[in-house]
Amino acid sequence: MDMPLRSLPDPLDDYPWPAAENEVPKEVFSREDIYQRELVRLFAGPVWHVAAHRAELPKRNDFKTTWIANTPILVIQGADGVVRAFHNACSHRGVMLETRRRGHAKEFECPYHRWLFDDQGRLRACPAEKDFIPGFDKADNGLAQVRCEEFLGLVFVTLNAATPPLREYLKGLEPGLETVLMGDGDCQLLGYHKTIIDANWKLYRDNDGYHTPLLHKAFTWLNWQGGKGSQIITEHGHMAVTADLKPLSDTGVLNDPSLLEFKAAIRAGGEGPQAKTAVIVVSPGTLISKALDLPIIRYALPKGVDRTEIHWTFIAHRNDDPEMLQHRIRQANMMGPSAMISLEDAAVFNRAQKATATQPPNTQFVKGYRPGMNLAEAGQNDEVGNLAWWDLYRRQMGFERGVE
Repeated sequence: MDMPLRSLPDPLDDYPWPAAENEVPKEVFSREDIYQRELVRLFAGPVWHVAAHRAELPKRNDFKTTWIANTPILVIQGADGVVRAFHNACSHRGVMLETRRRGHAKEFECPYHRWLFDDQGRLRACPAEKDFIPGFDKADNGLAQVRCEEFLGLVFVTLNAATPPLREYLKGLEPGLETVLMGDGDCQLLGYHKTIIDANWKLYRDNDGYHTPLLHKAFTWLNWQGGKGSQIITEHGHMAVTADLKPLSDTGVLNDPSLLEFKAAIRAGGEGPQAKTAVIVVSPGTLISKALDLPIIRYALPKGVDRTEIHWTFIAHRNDDPEMLQHRIRQANMMGPSAMISLEDAAVFNRAQKATATQPPNTQFVKGYRPGMNLAEAGQNDEVGNLAWWDLYRRQMGFERGVE
C-alpha cells in the first residue's frame, strides 16, 4: 500500500529576523537556502526587472540576451517595431536558443534539432514534423513569452502574472528616471563594461550616499561635492537620490580638467534633467545613474549566493552631436568598474562578503535613523532609505520580525 507523502517543514518559515527595525542579519548574504528562496519569491515573484533599454535594440530585428537570476531571457525588437521578451530556451528540449549578448536576426534556430523560430517567437519549421505525435501544431509550440512593458525606453520584464502594471510599480520614481534618461529616454548606446564581484547581489544594491566622500578618495582629490538634493523611497522599495550639479573647480589633479565638465548642463542653461545628477535603485537590483554627463544602467545579475555579474551600459542622447558623444565616452572611462569609484566599492563588498560569519550577527543602519520614524522620509545621504527596502524584502521572503 502506497503511503501518502508529507512535505517536510521549511526551516526558513521560522527564520528569526532581528527585532530592531534598523538591523539586518549578515547571513542573508551567504546562506544558500535563503538565496534559493529569493529565486522563487523575488526574482520569479511579482516584481518587474529591467532587461534592456531600446538603445540596446536600435533597429528592428535587433536582440539582446540577459538573465533574471537563473532564468535566461531573450529580448527582441520585432520587424513590427514591438519589443517582446521570451524564455531563452527552445520549446522542444529546452536548449538555450541564443548565446550572443546582442545581435541582429530575423530567425532563431536551435542547434540541437534545428527547430526554427521567428522574431515574434513563433515556431516556423521543425525537421521530420510528419513523424511527430498526432495533433502536433507549430502554433502551440512557440517560445514561452514573458510579460514585457516599457517606460522611457527601459524594457521591463516579469515572470509573474500577479505583478502590478508597470506604471503602478514605478510610481514615485518617474522624475528620477527622467533625470537619468535625459527627459525623454530617446537614447543611443555608447558601449558596455562587464565585471564580476565576489559578493552577494544585495550588497551591491544596498549601497548608500553616506559612504561616498569617505570611501572614494577621488571626491576629496577633485573637491567633488554634491548640490542640494533629496532621497525618495517608494512603496515598492525603489530609491532615487537626486541632486543639483555643482560645478567642479580645477584642483590640479587632472592633466585635462575638461573631463569633469558638465557640458550637457551648460548647454541646457543649468535647467532641466541635464542639470541634475541622480542614483536610482530599481528593485530588486538594477542601478540607473547619471554621474557628471554620463547616464549609466547597471544590471546586477546574481550568479550564486556570493557572486554577482555587473553589466555596465553607457548611453547618450540620440540627438548628441559628435563633440558631446566624445565627451560622454571619455567620462565613461572615468566611471566604469575599474575607474575612480567602483573599484573601491567592489573591494568593500568583497570584504563584507568574507565577514558574514562574524559577530555581532547583524549589520546596523544608523545615519538618519530614529526609532519609530517613517522610513520613507530619508535625508539625501541617510542610510534610512535602505531600511525601507529591507523591510519589503523581509515581507517578500516571508520572514517575521522578532519581538524585543
